[in-house]
Amino acid sequence: MVGGLRKLAVSFVVPGPCGVAVRDRLKHLTVEDERVLRAVGAHQGALASGDLTARCADGLEHGAETWAARKRELTGVSSSRIAGAITKATHGQWALARRCQAAHIQKLAAGIRTLRHRLSLPLGEPGTRRAAGGYRSKGEWFRKSRRLAMLEARHTAAVADREAGRVRVVRGGRRLLNTRHHLTEAQLTEDQWRHRWEAGRWFIAADGESGKRFGNETIRVTDTGEVSIRLPAPLAHLANARHGRYTLSARIAFAHRGAEWADRIEANRSVAYRIHLDVDRGRWYLTASWQRPAVKTIPLETARARGMVGVDTNADHFAAYRLDRHGNPVGDPRRFPYDLSGSAGHRDAQIRHALTRLINWAVRIGVAAIGIEDLDFTTEKTREKHGRRKRFRQLISGIPTGRLKARLVSMAAEHGLSIVAVDPAYTSLWGGQHWQKPLATPHRKMSRHDAAGIAIGRRALGHPIRRRTAPPPHDRSDRAGHRTVQAGPGHRGREGTRPPTTDWPPGGPAPSGKRKREPSASNTVRDAPSTQQWVRDSLYAHWLGTVPRVTPW
Repeated sequence: MVGGLRKLAVSFVVPGPCGVAVRDRLKHLTVEDERVLRAVGAHQGALASGDLTARCADGLEHGAETWAARKRELTGVSSSRIAGAITKATHGQWALARRCQAAHIQKLAAGIRTLRHRLSLPLGEPGTRRAAGGYRSKGEWFRKSRRLAMLEARHTAAVADREAGRVRVVRGGRRLLNTRHHLTEAQLTEDQWRHRWEAGRWFIAADGESGKRFGNETIRVTDTGEVSIRLPAPLAHLANARHGRYTLSARIAFAHRGAEWADRIEANRSVAYRIHLDVDRGRWYLTASWQRPAVKTIPLETARARGMVGVDTNADHFAAYRLDRHGNPVGDPRRFPYDLSGSAGHRDAQIRHALTRLINWAVRIGVAAIGIEDLDFTTEKTREKHGRRKRFRQLISGIPTGRLKARLVSMAAEHGLSIVAVDPAYTSLWGGQHWQKPLATPHRKMSRHDAAGIAIGRRALGHPIRRRTAPPPHDRSDRAGHRTVQAGPGHRGREGTRPPTTDWPPGGPAPSGKRKREPSASNTVRDAPSTQQWVRDSLYAHWLGTVPRVTPW
């Protein structure tokens, strides 16, 4: 802590994506195709549920021997490759549950600390910008003391579960499980819910294998788009091809990254596949995924060479501003709205559409990187942190932090753009203080979010957010050091005065067509002679015979 401000984290270039996933619809499936897919999904889903139960029972006692034993049991009722895919997915679910358990414990601990601090203060004690004050009444103090006891009990139980290696995982999703008790609110019948529950617990997936034909032996997709599945042993009688395989009537043609996928299967490189049913639409989909080799990110100075686009993330839009490499804002602010209400699919589509527009604009203007805040609201959106500010808690919770970072990095990498993450501290405050009012003109409306975009971009470029430094102590030259942060020391005109207006480019016409940049002639007697004085000087010179007489009118 220096001067009451926390130390800012160093900006860095976000590593690129390490994997790719593309999806296509399985069209024109026959009734027999769907029957086989449902049978395979139900059989392997039951095996996956039993394996997950066994893994959770092992807890922290799990080892290579128990893993091998579970895989041998599954191999007899499926195949060795299917057993390997199921056990690998099981370990991924268990590890994810452990990470979520640790995050839950941290959240409970943060709430307990806040409640204990506020309960220790006198009633009505005012708070600060960094910590909340005391509660306003005895009734509120009593209710919060009861909540503290409840959180402490939850924290004790969660810590005990973690130490014992117990996790709670629901195949199919806990939200869908709880929907069974609220069918009226969800506008579902019991049969509709049952279809969703069964489809969510199916398992039709296979890991890829390099060196095998088309990169996968269990779910094989040829270069012509033909899809075939290696059936488990109990369902081998359903096969319609040799070696216990079933060939679907549908054909696959990946429109997105199809050439990259085709190159992999032609070289017999591993590609993982997953088949699932969208119950709402009644459509079957196949998802292909593969890993990419680790690509070294470009240096930070290279990302800053052609300027930056600073992006401020909000609950309903992205506020973006273009900056040159010296940190000067160029042009007008841009806003890319999105609507995060409705279903998860609608929210995801809105995020992708807004990011697509943002990336296309960044490519058109020729920058090499996008600066964005490294947001993390895991401990900042609790009710204990912000108290009665329910709308503010909802605002913070609505900002798509995790999904935004994952999608932005993967989508920007496809267009050759780098992502520079910066510390989000004070960007809105200092941006509004130093940039909102100076850039506001009759022809440009500046919001606090637009100014925050400039602050984020300047921090990503390595410049201070403030527009200009203090003048040197001696005079207005460079004797005591460079006095401006708007240009490098080697650029001409860096010490010049700022133009009086900023709503049109230098040398260009005014938007109204009336005002001009050229300074008008002075009307004072000292600066320029008046018309009468010029006439008298001309007549006097003519009387002396030095110049011919010229009539000014």
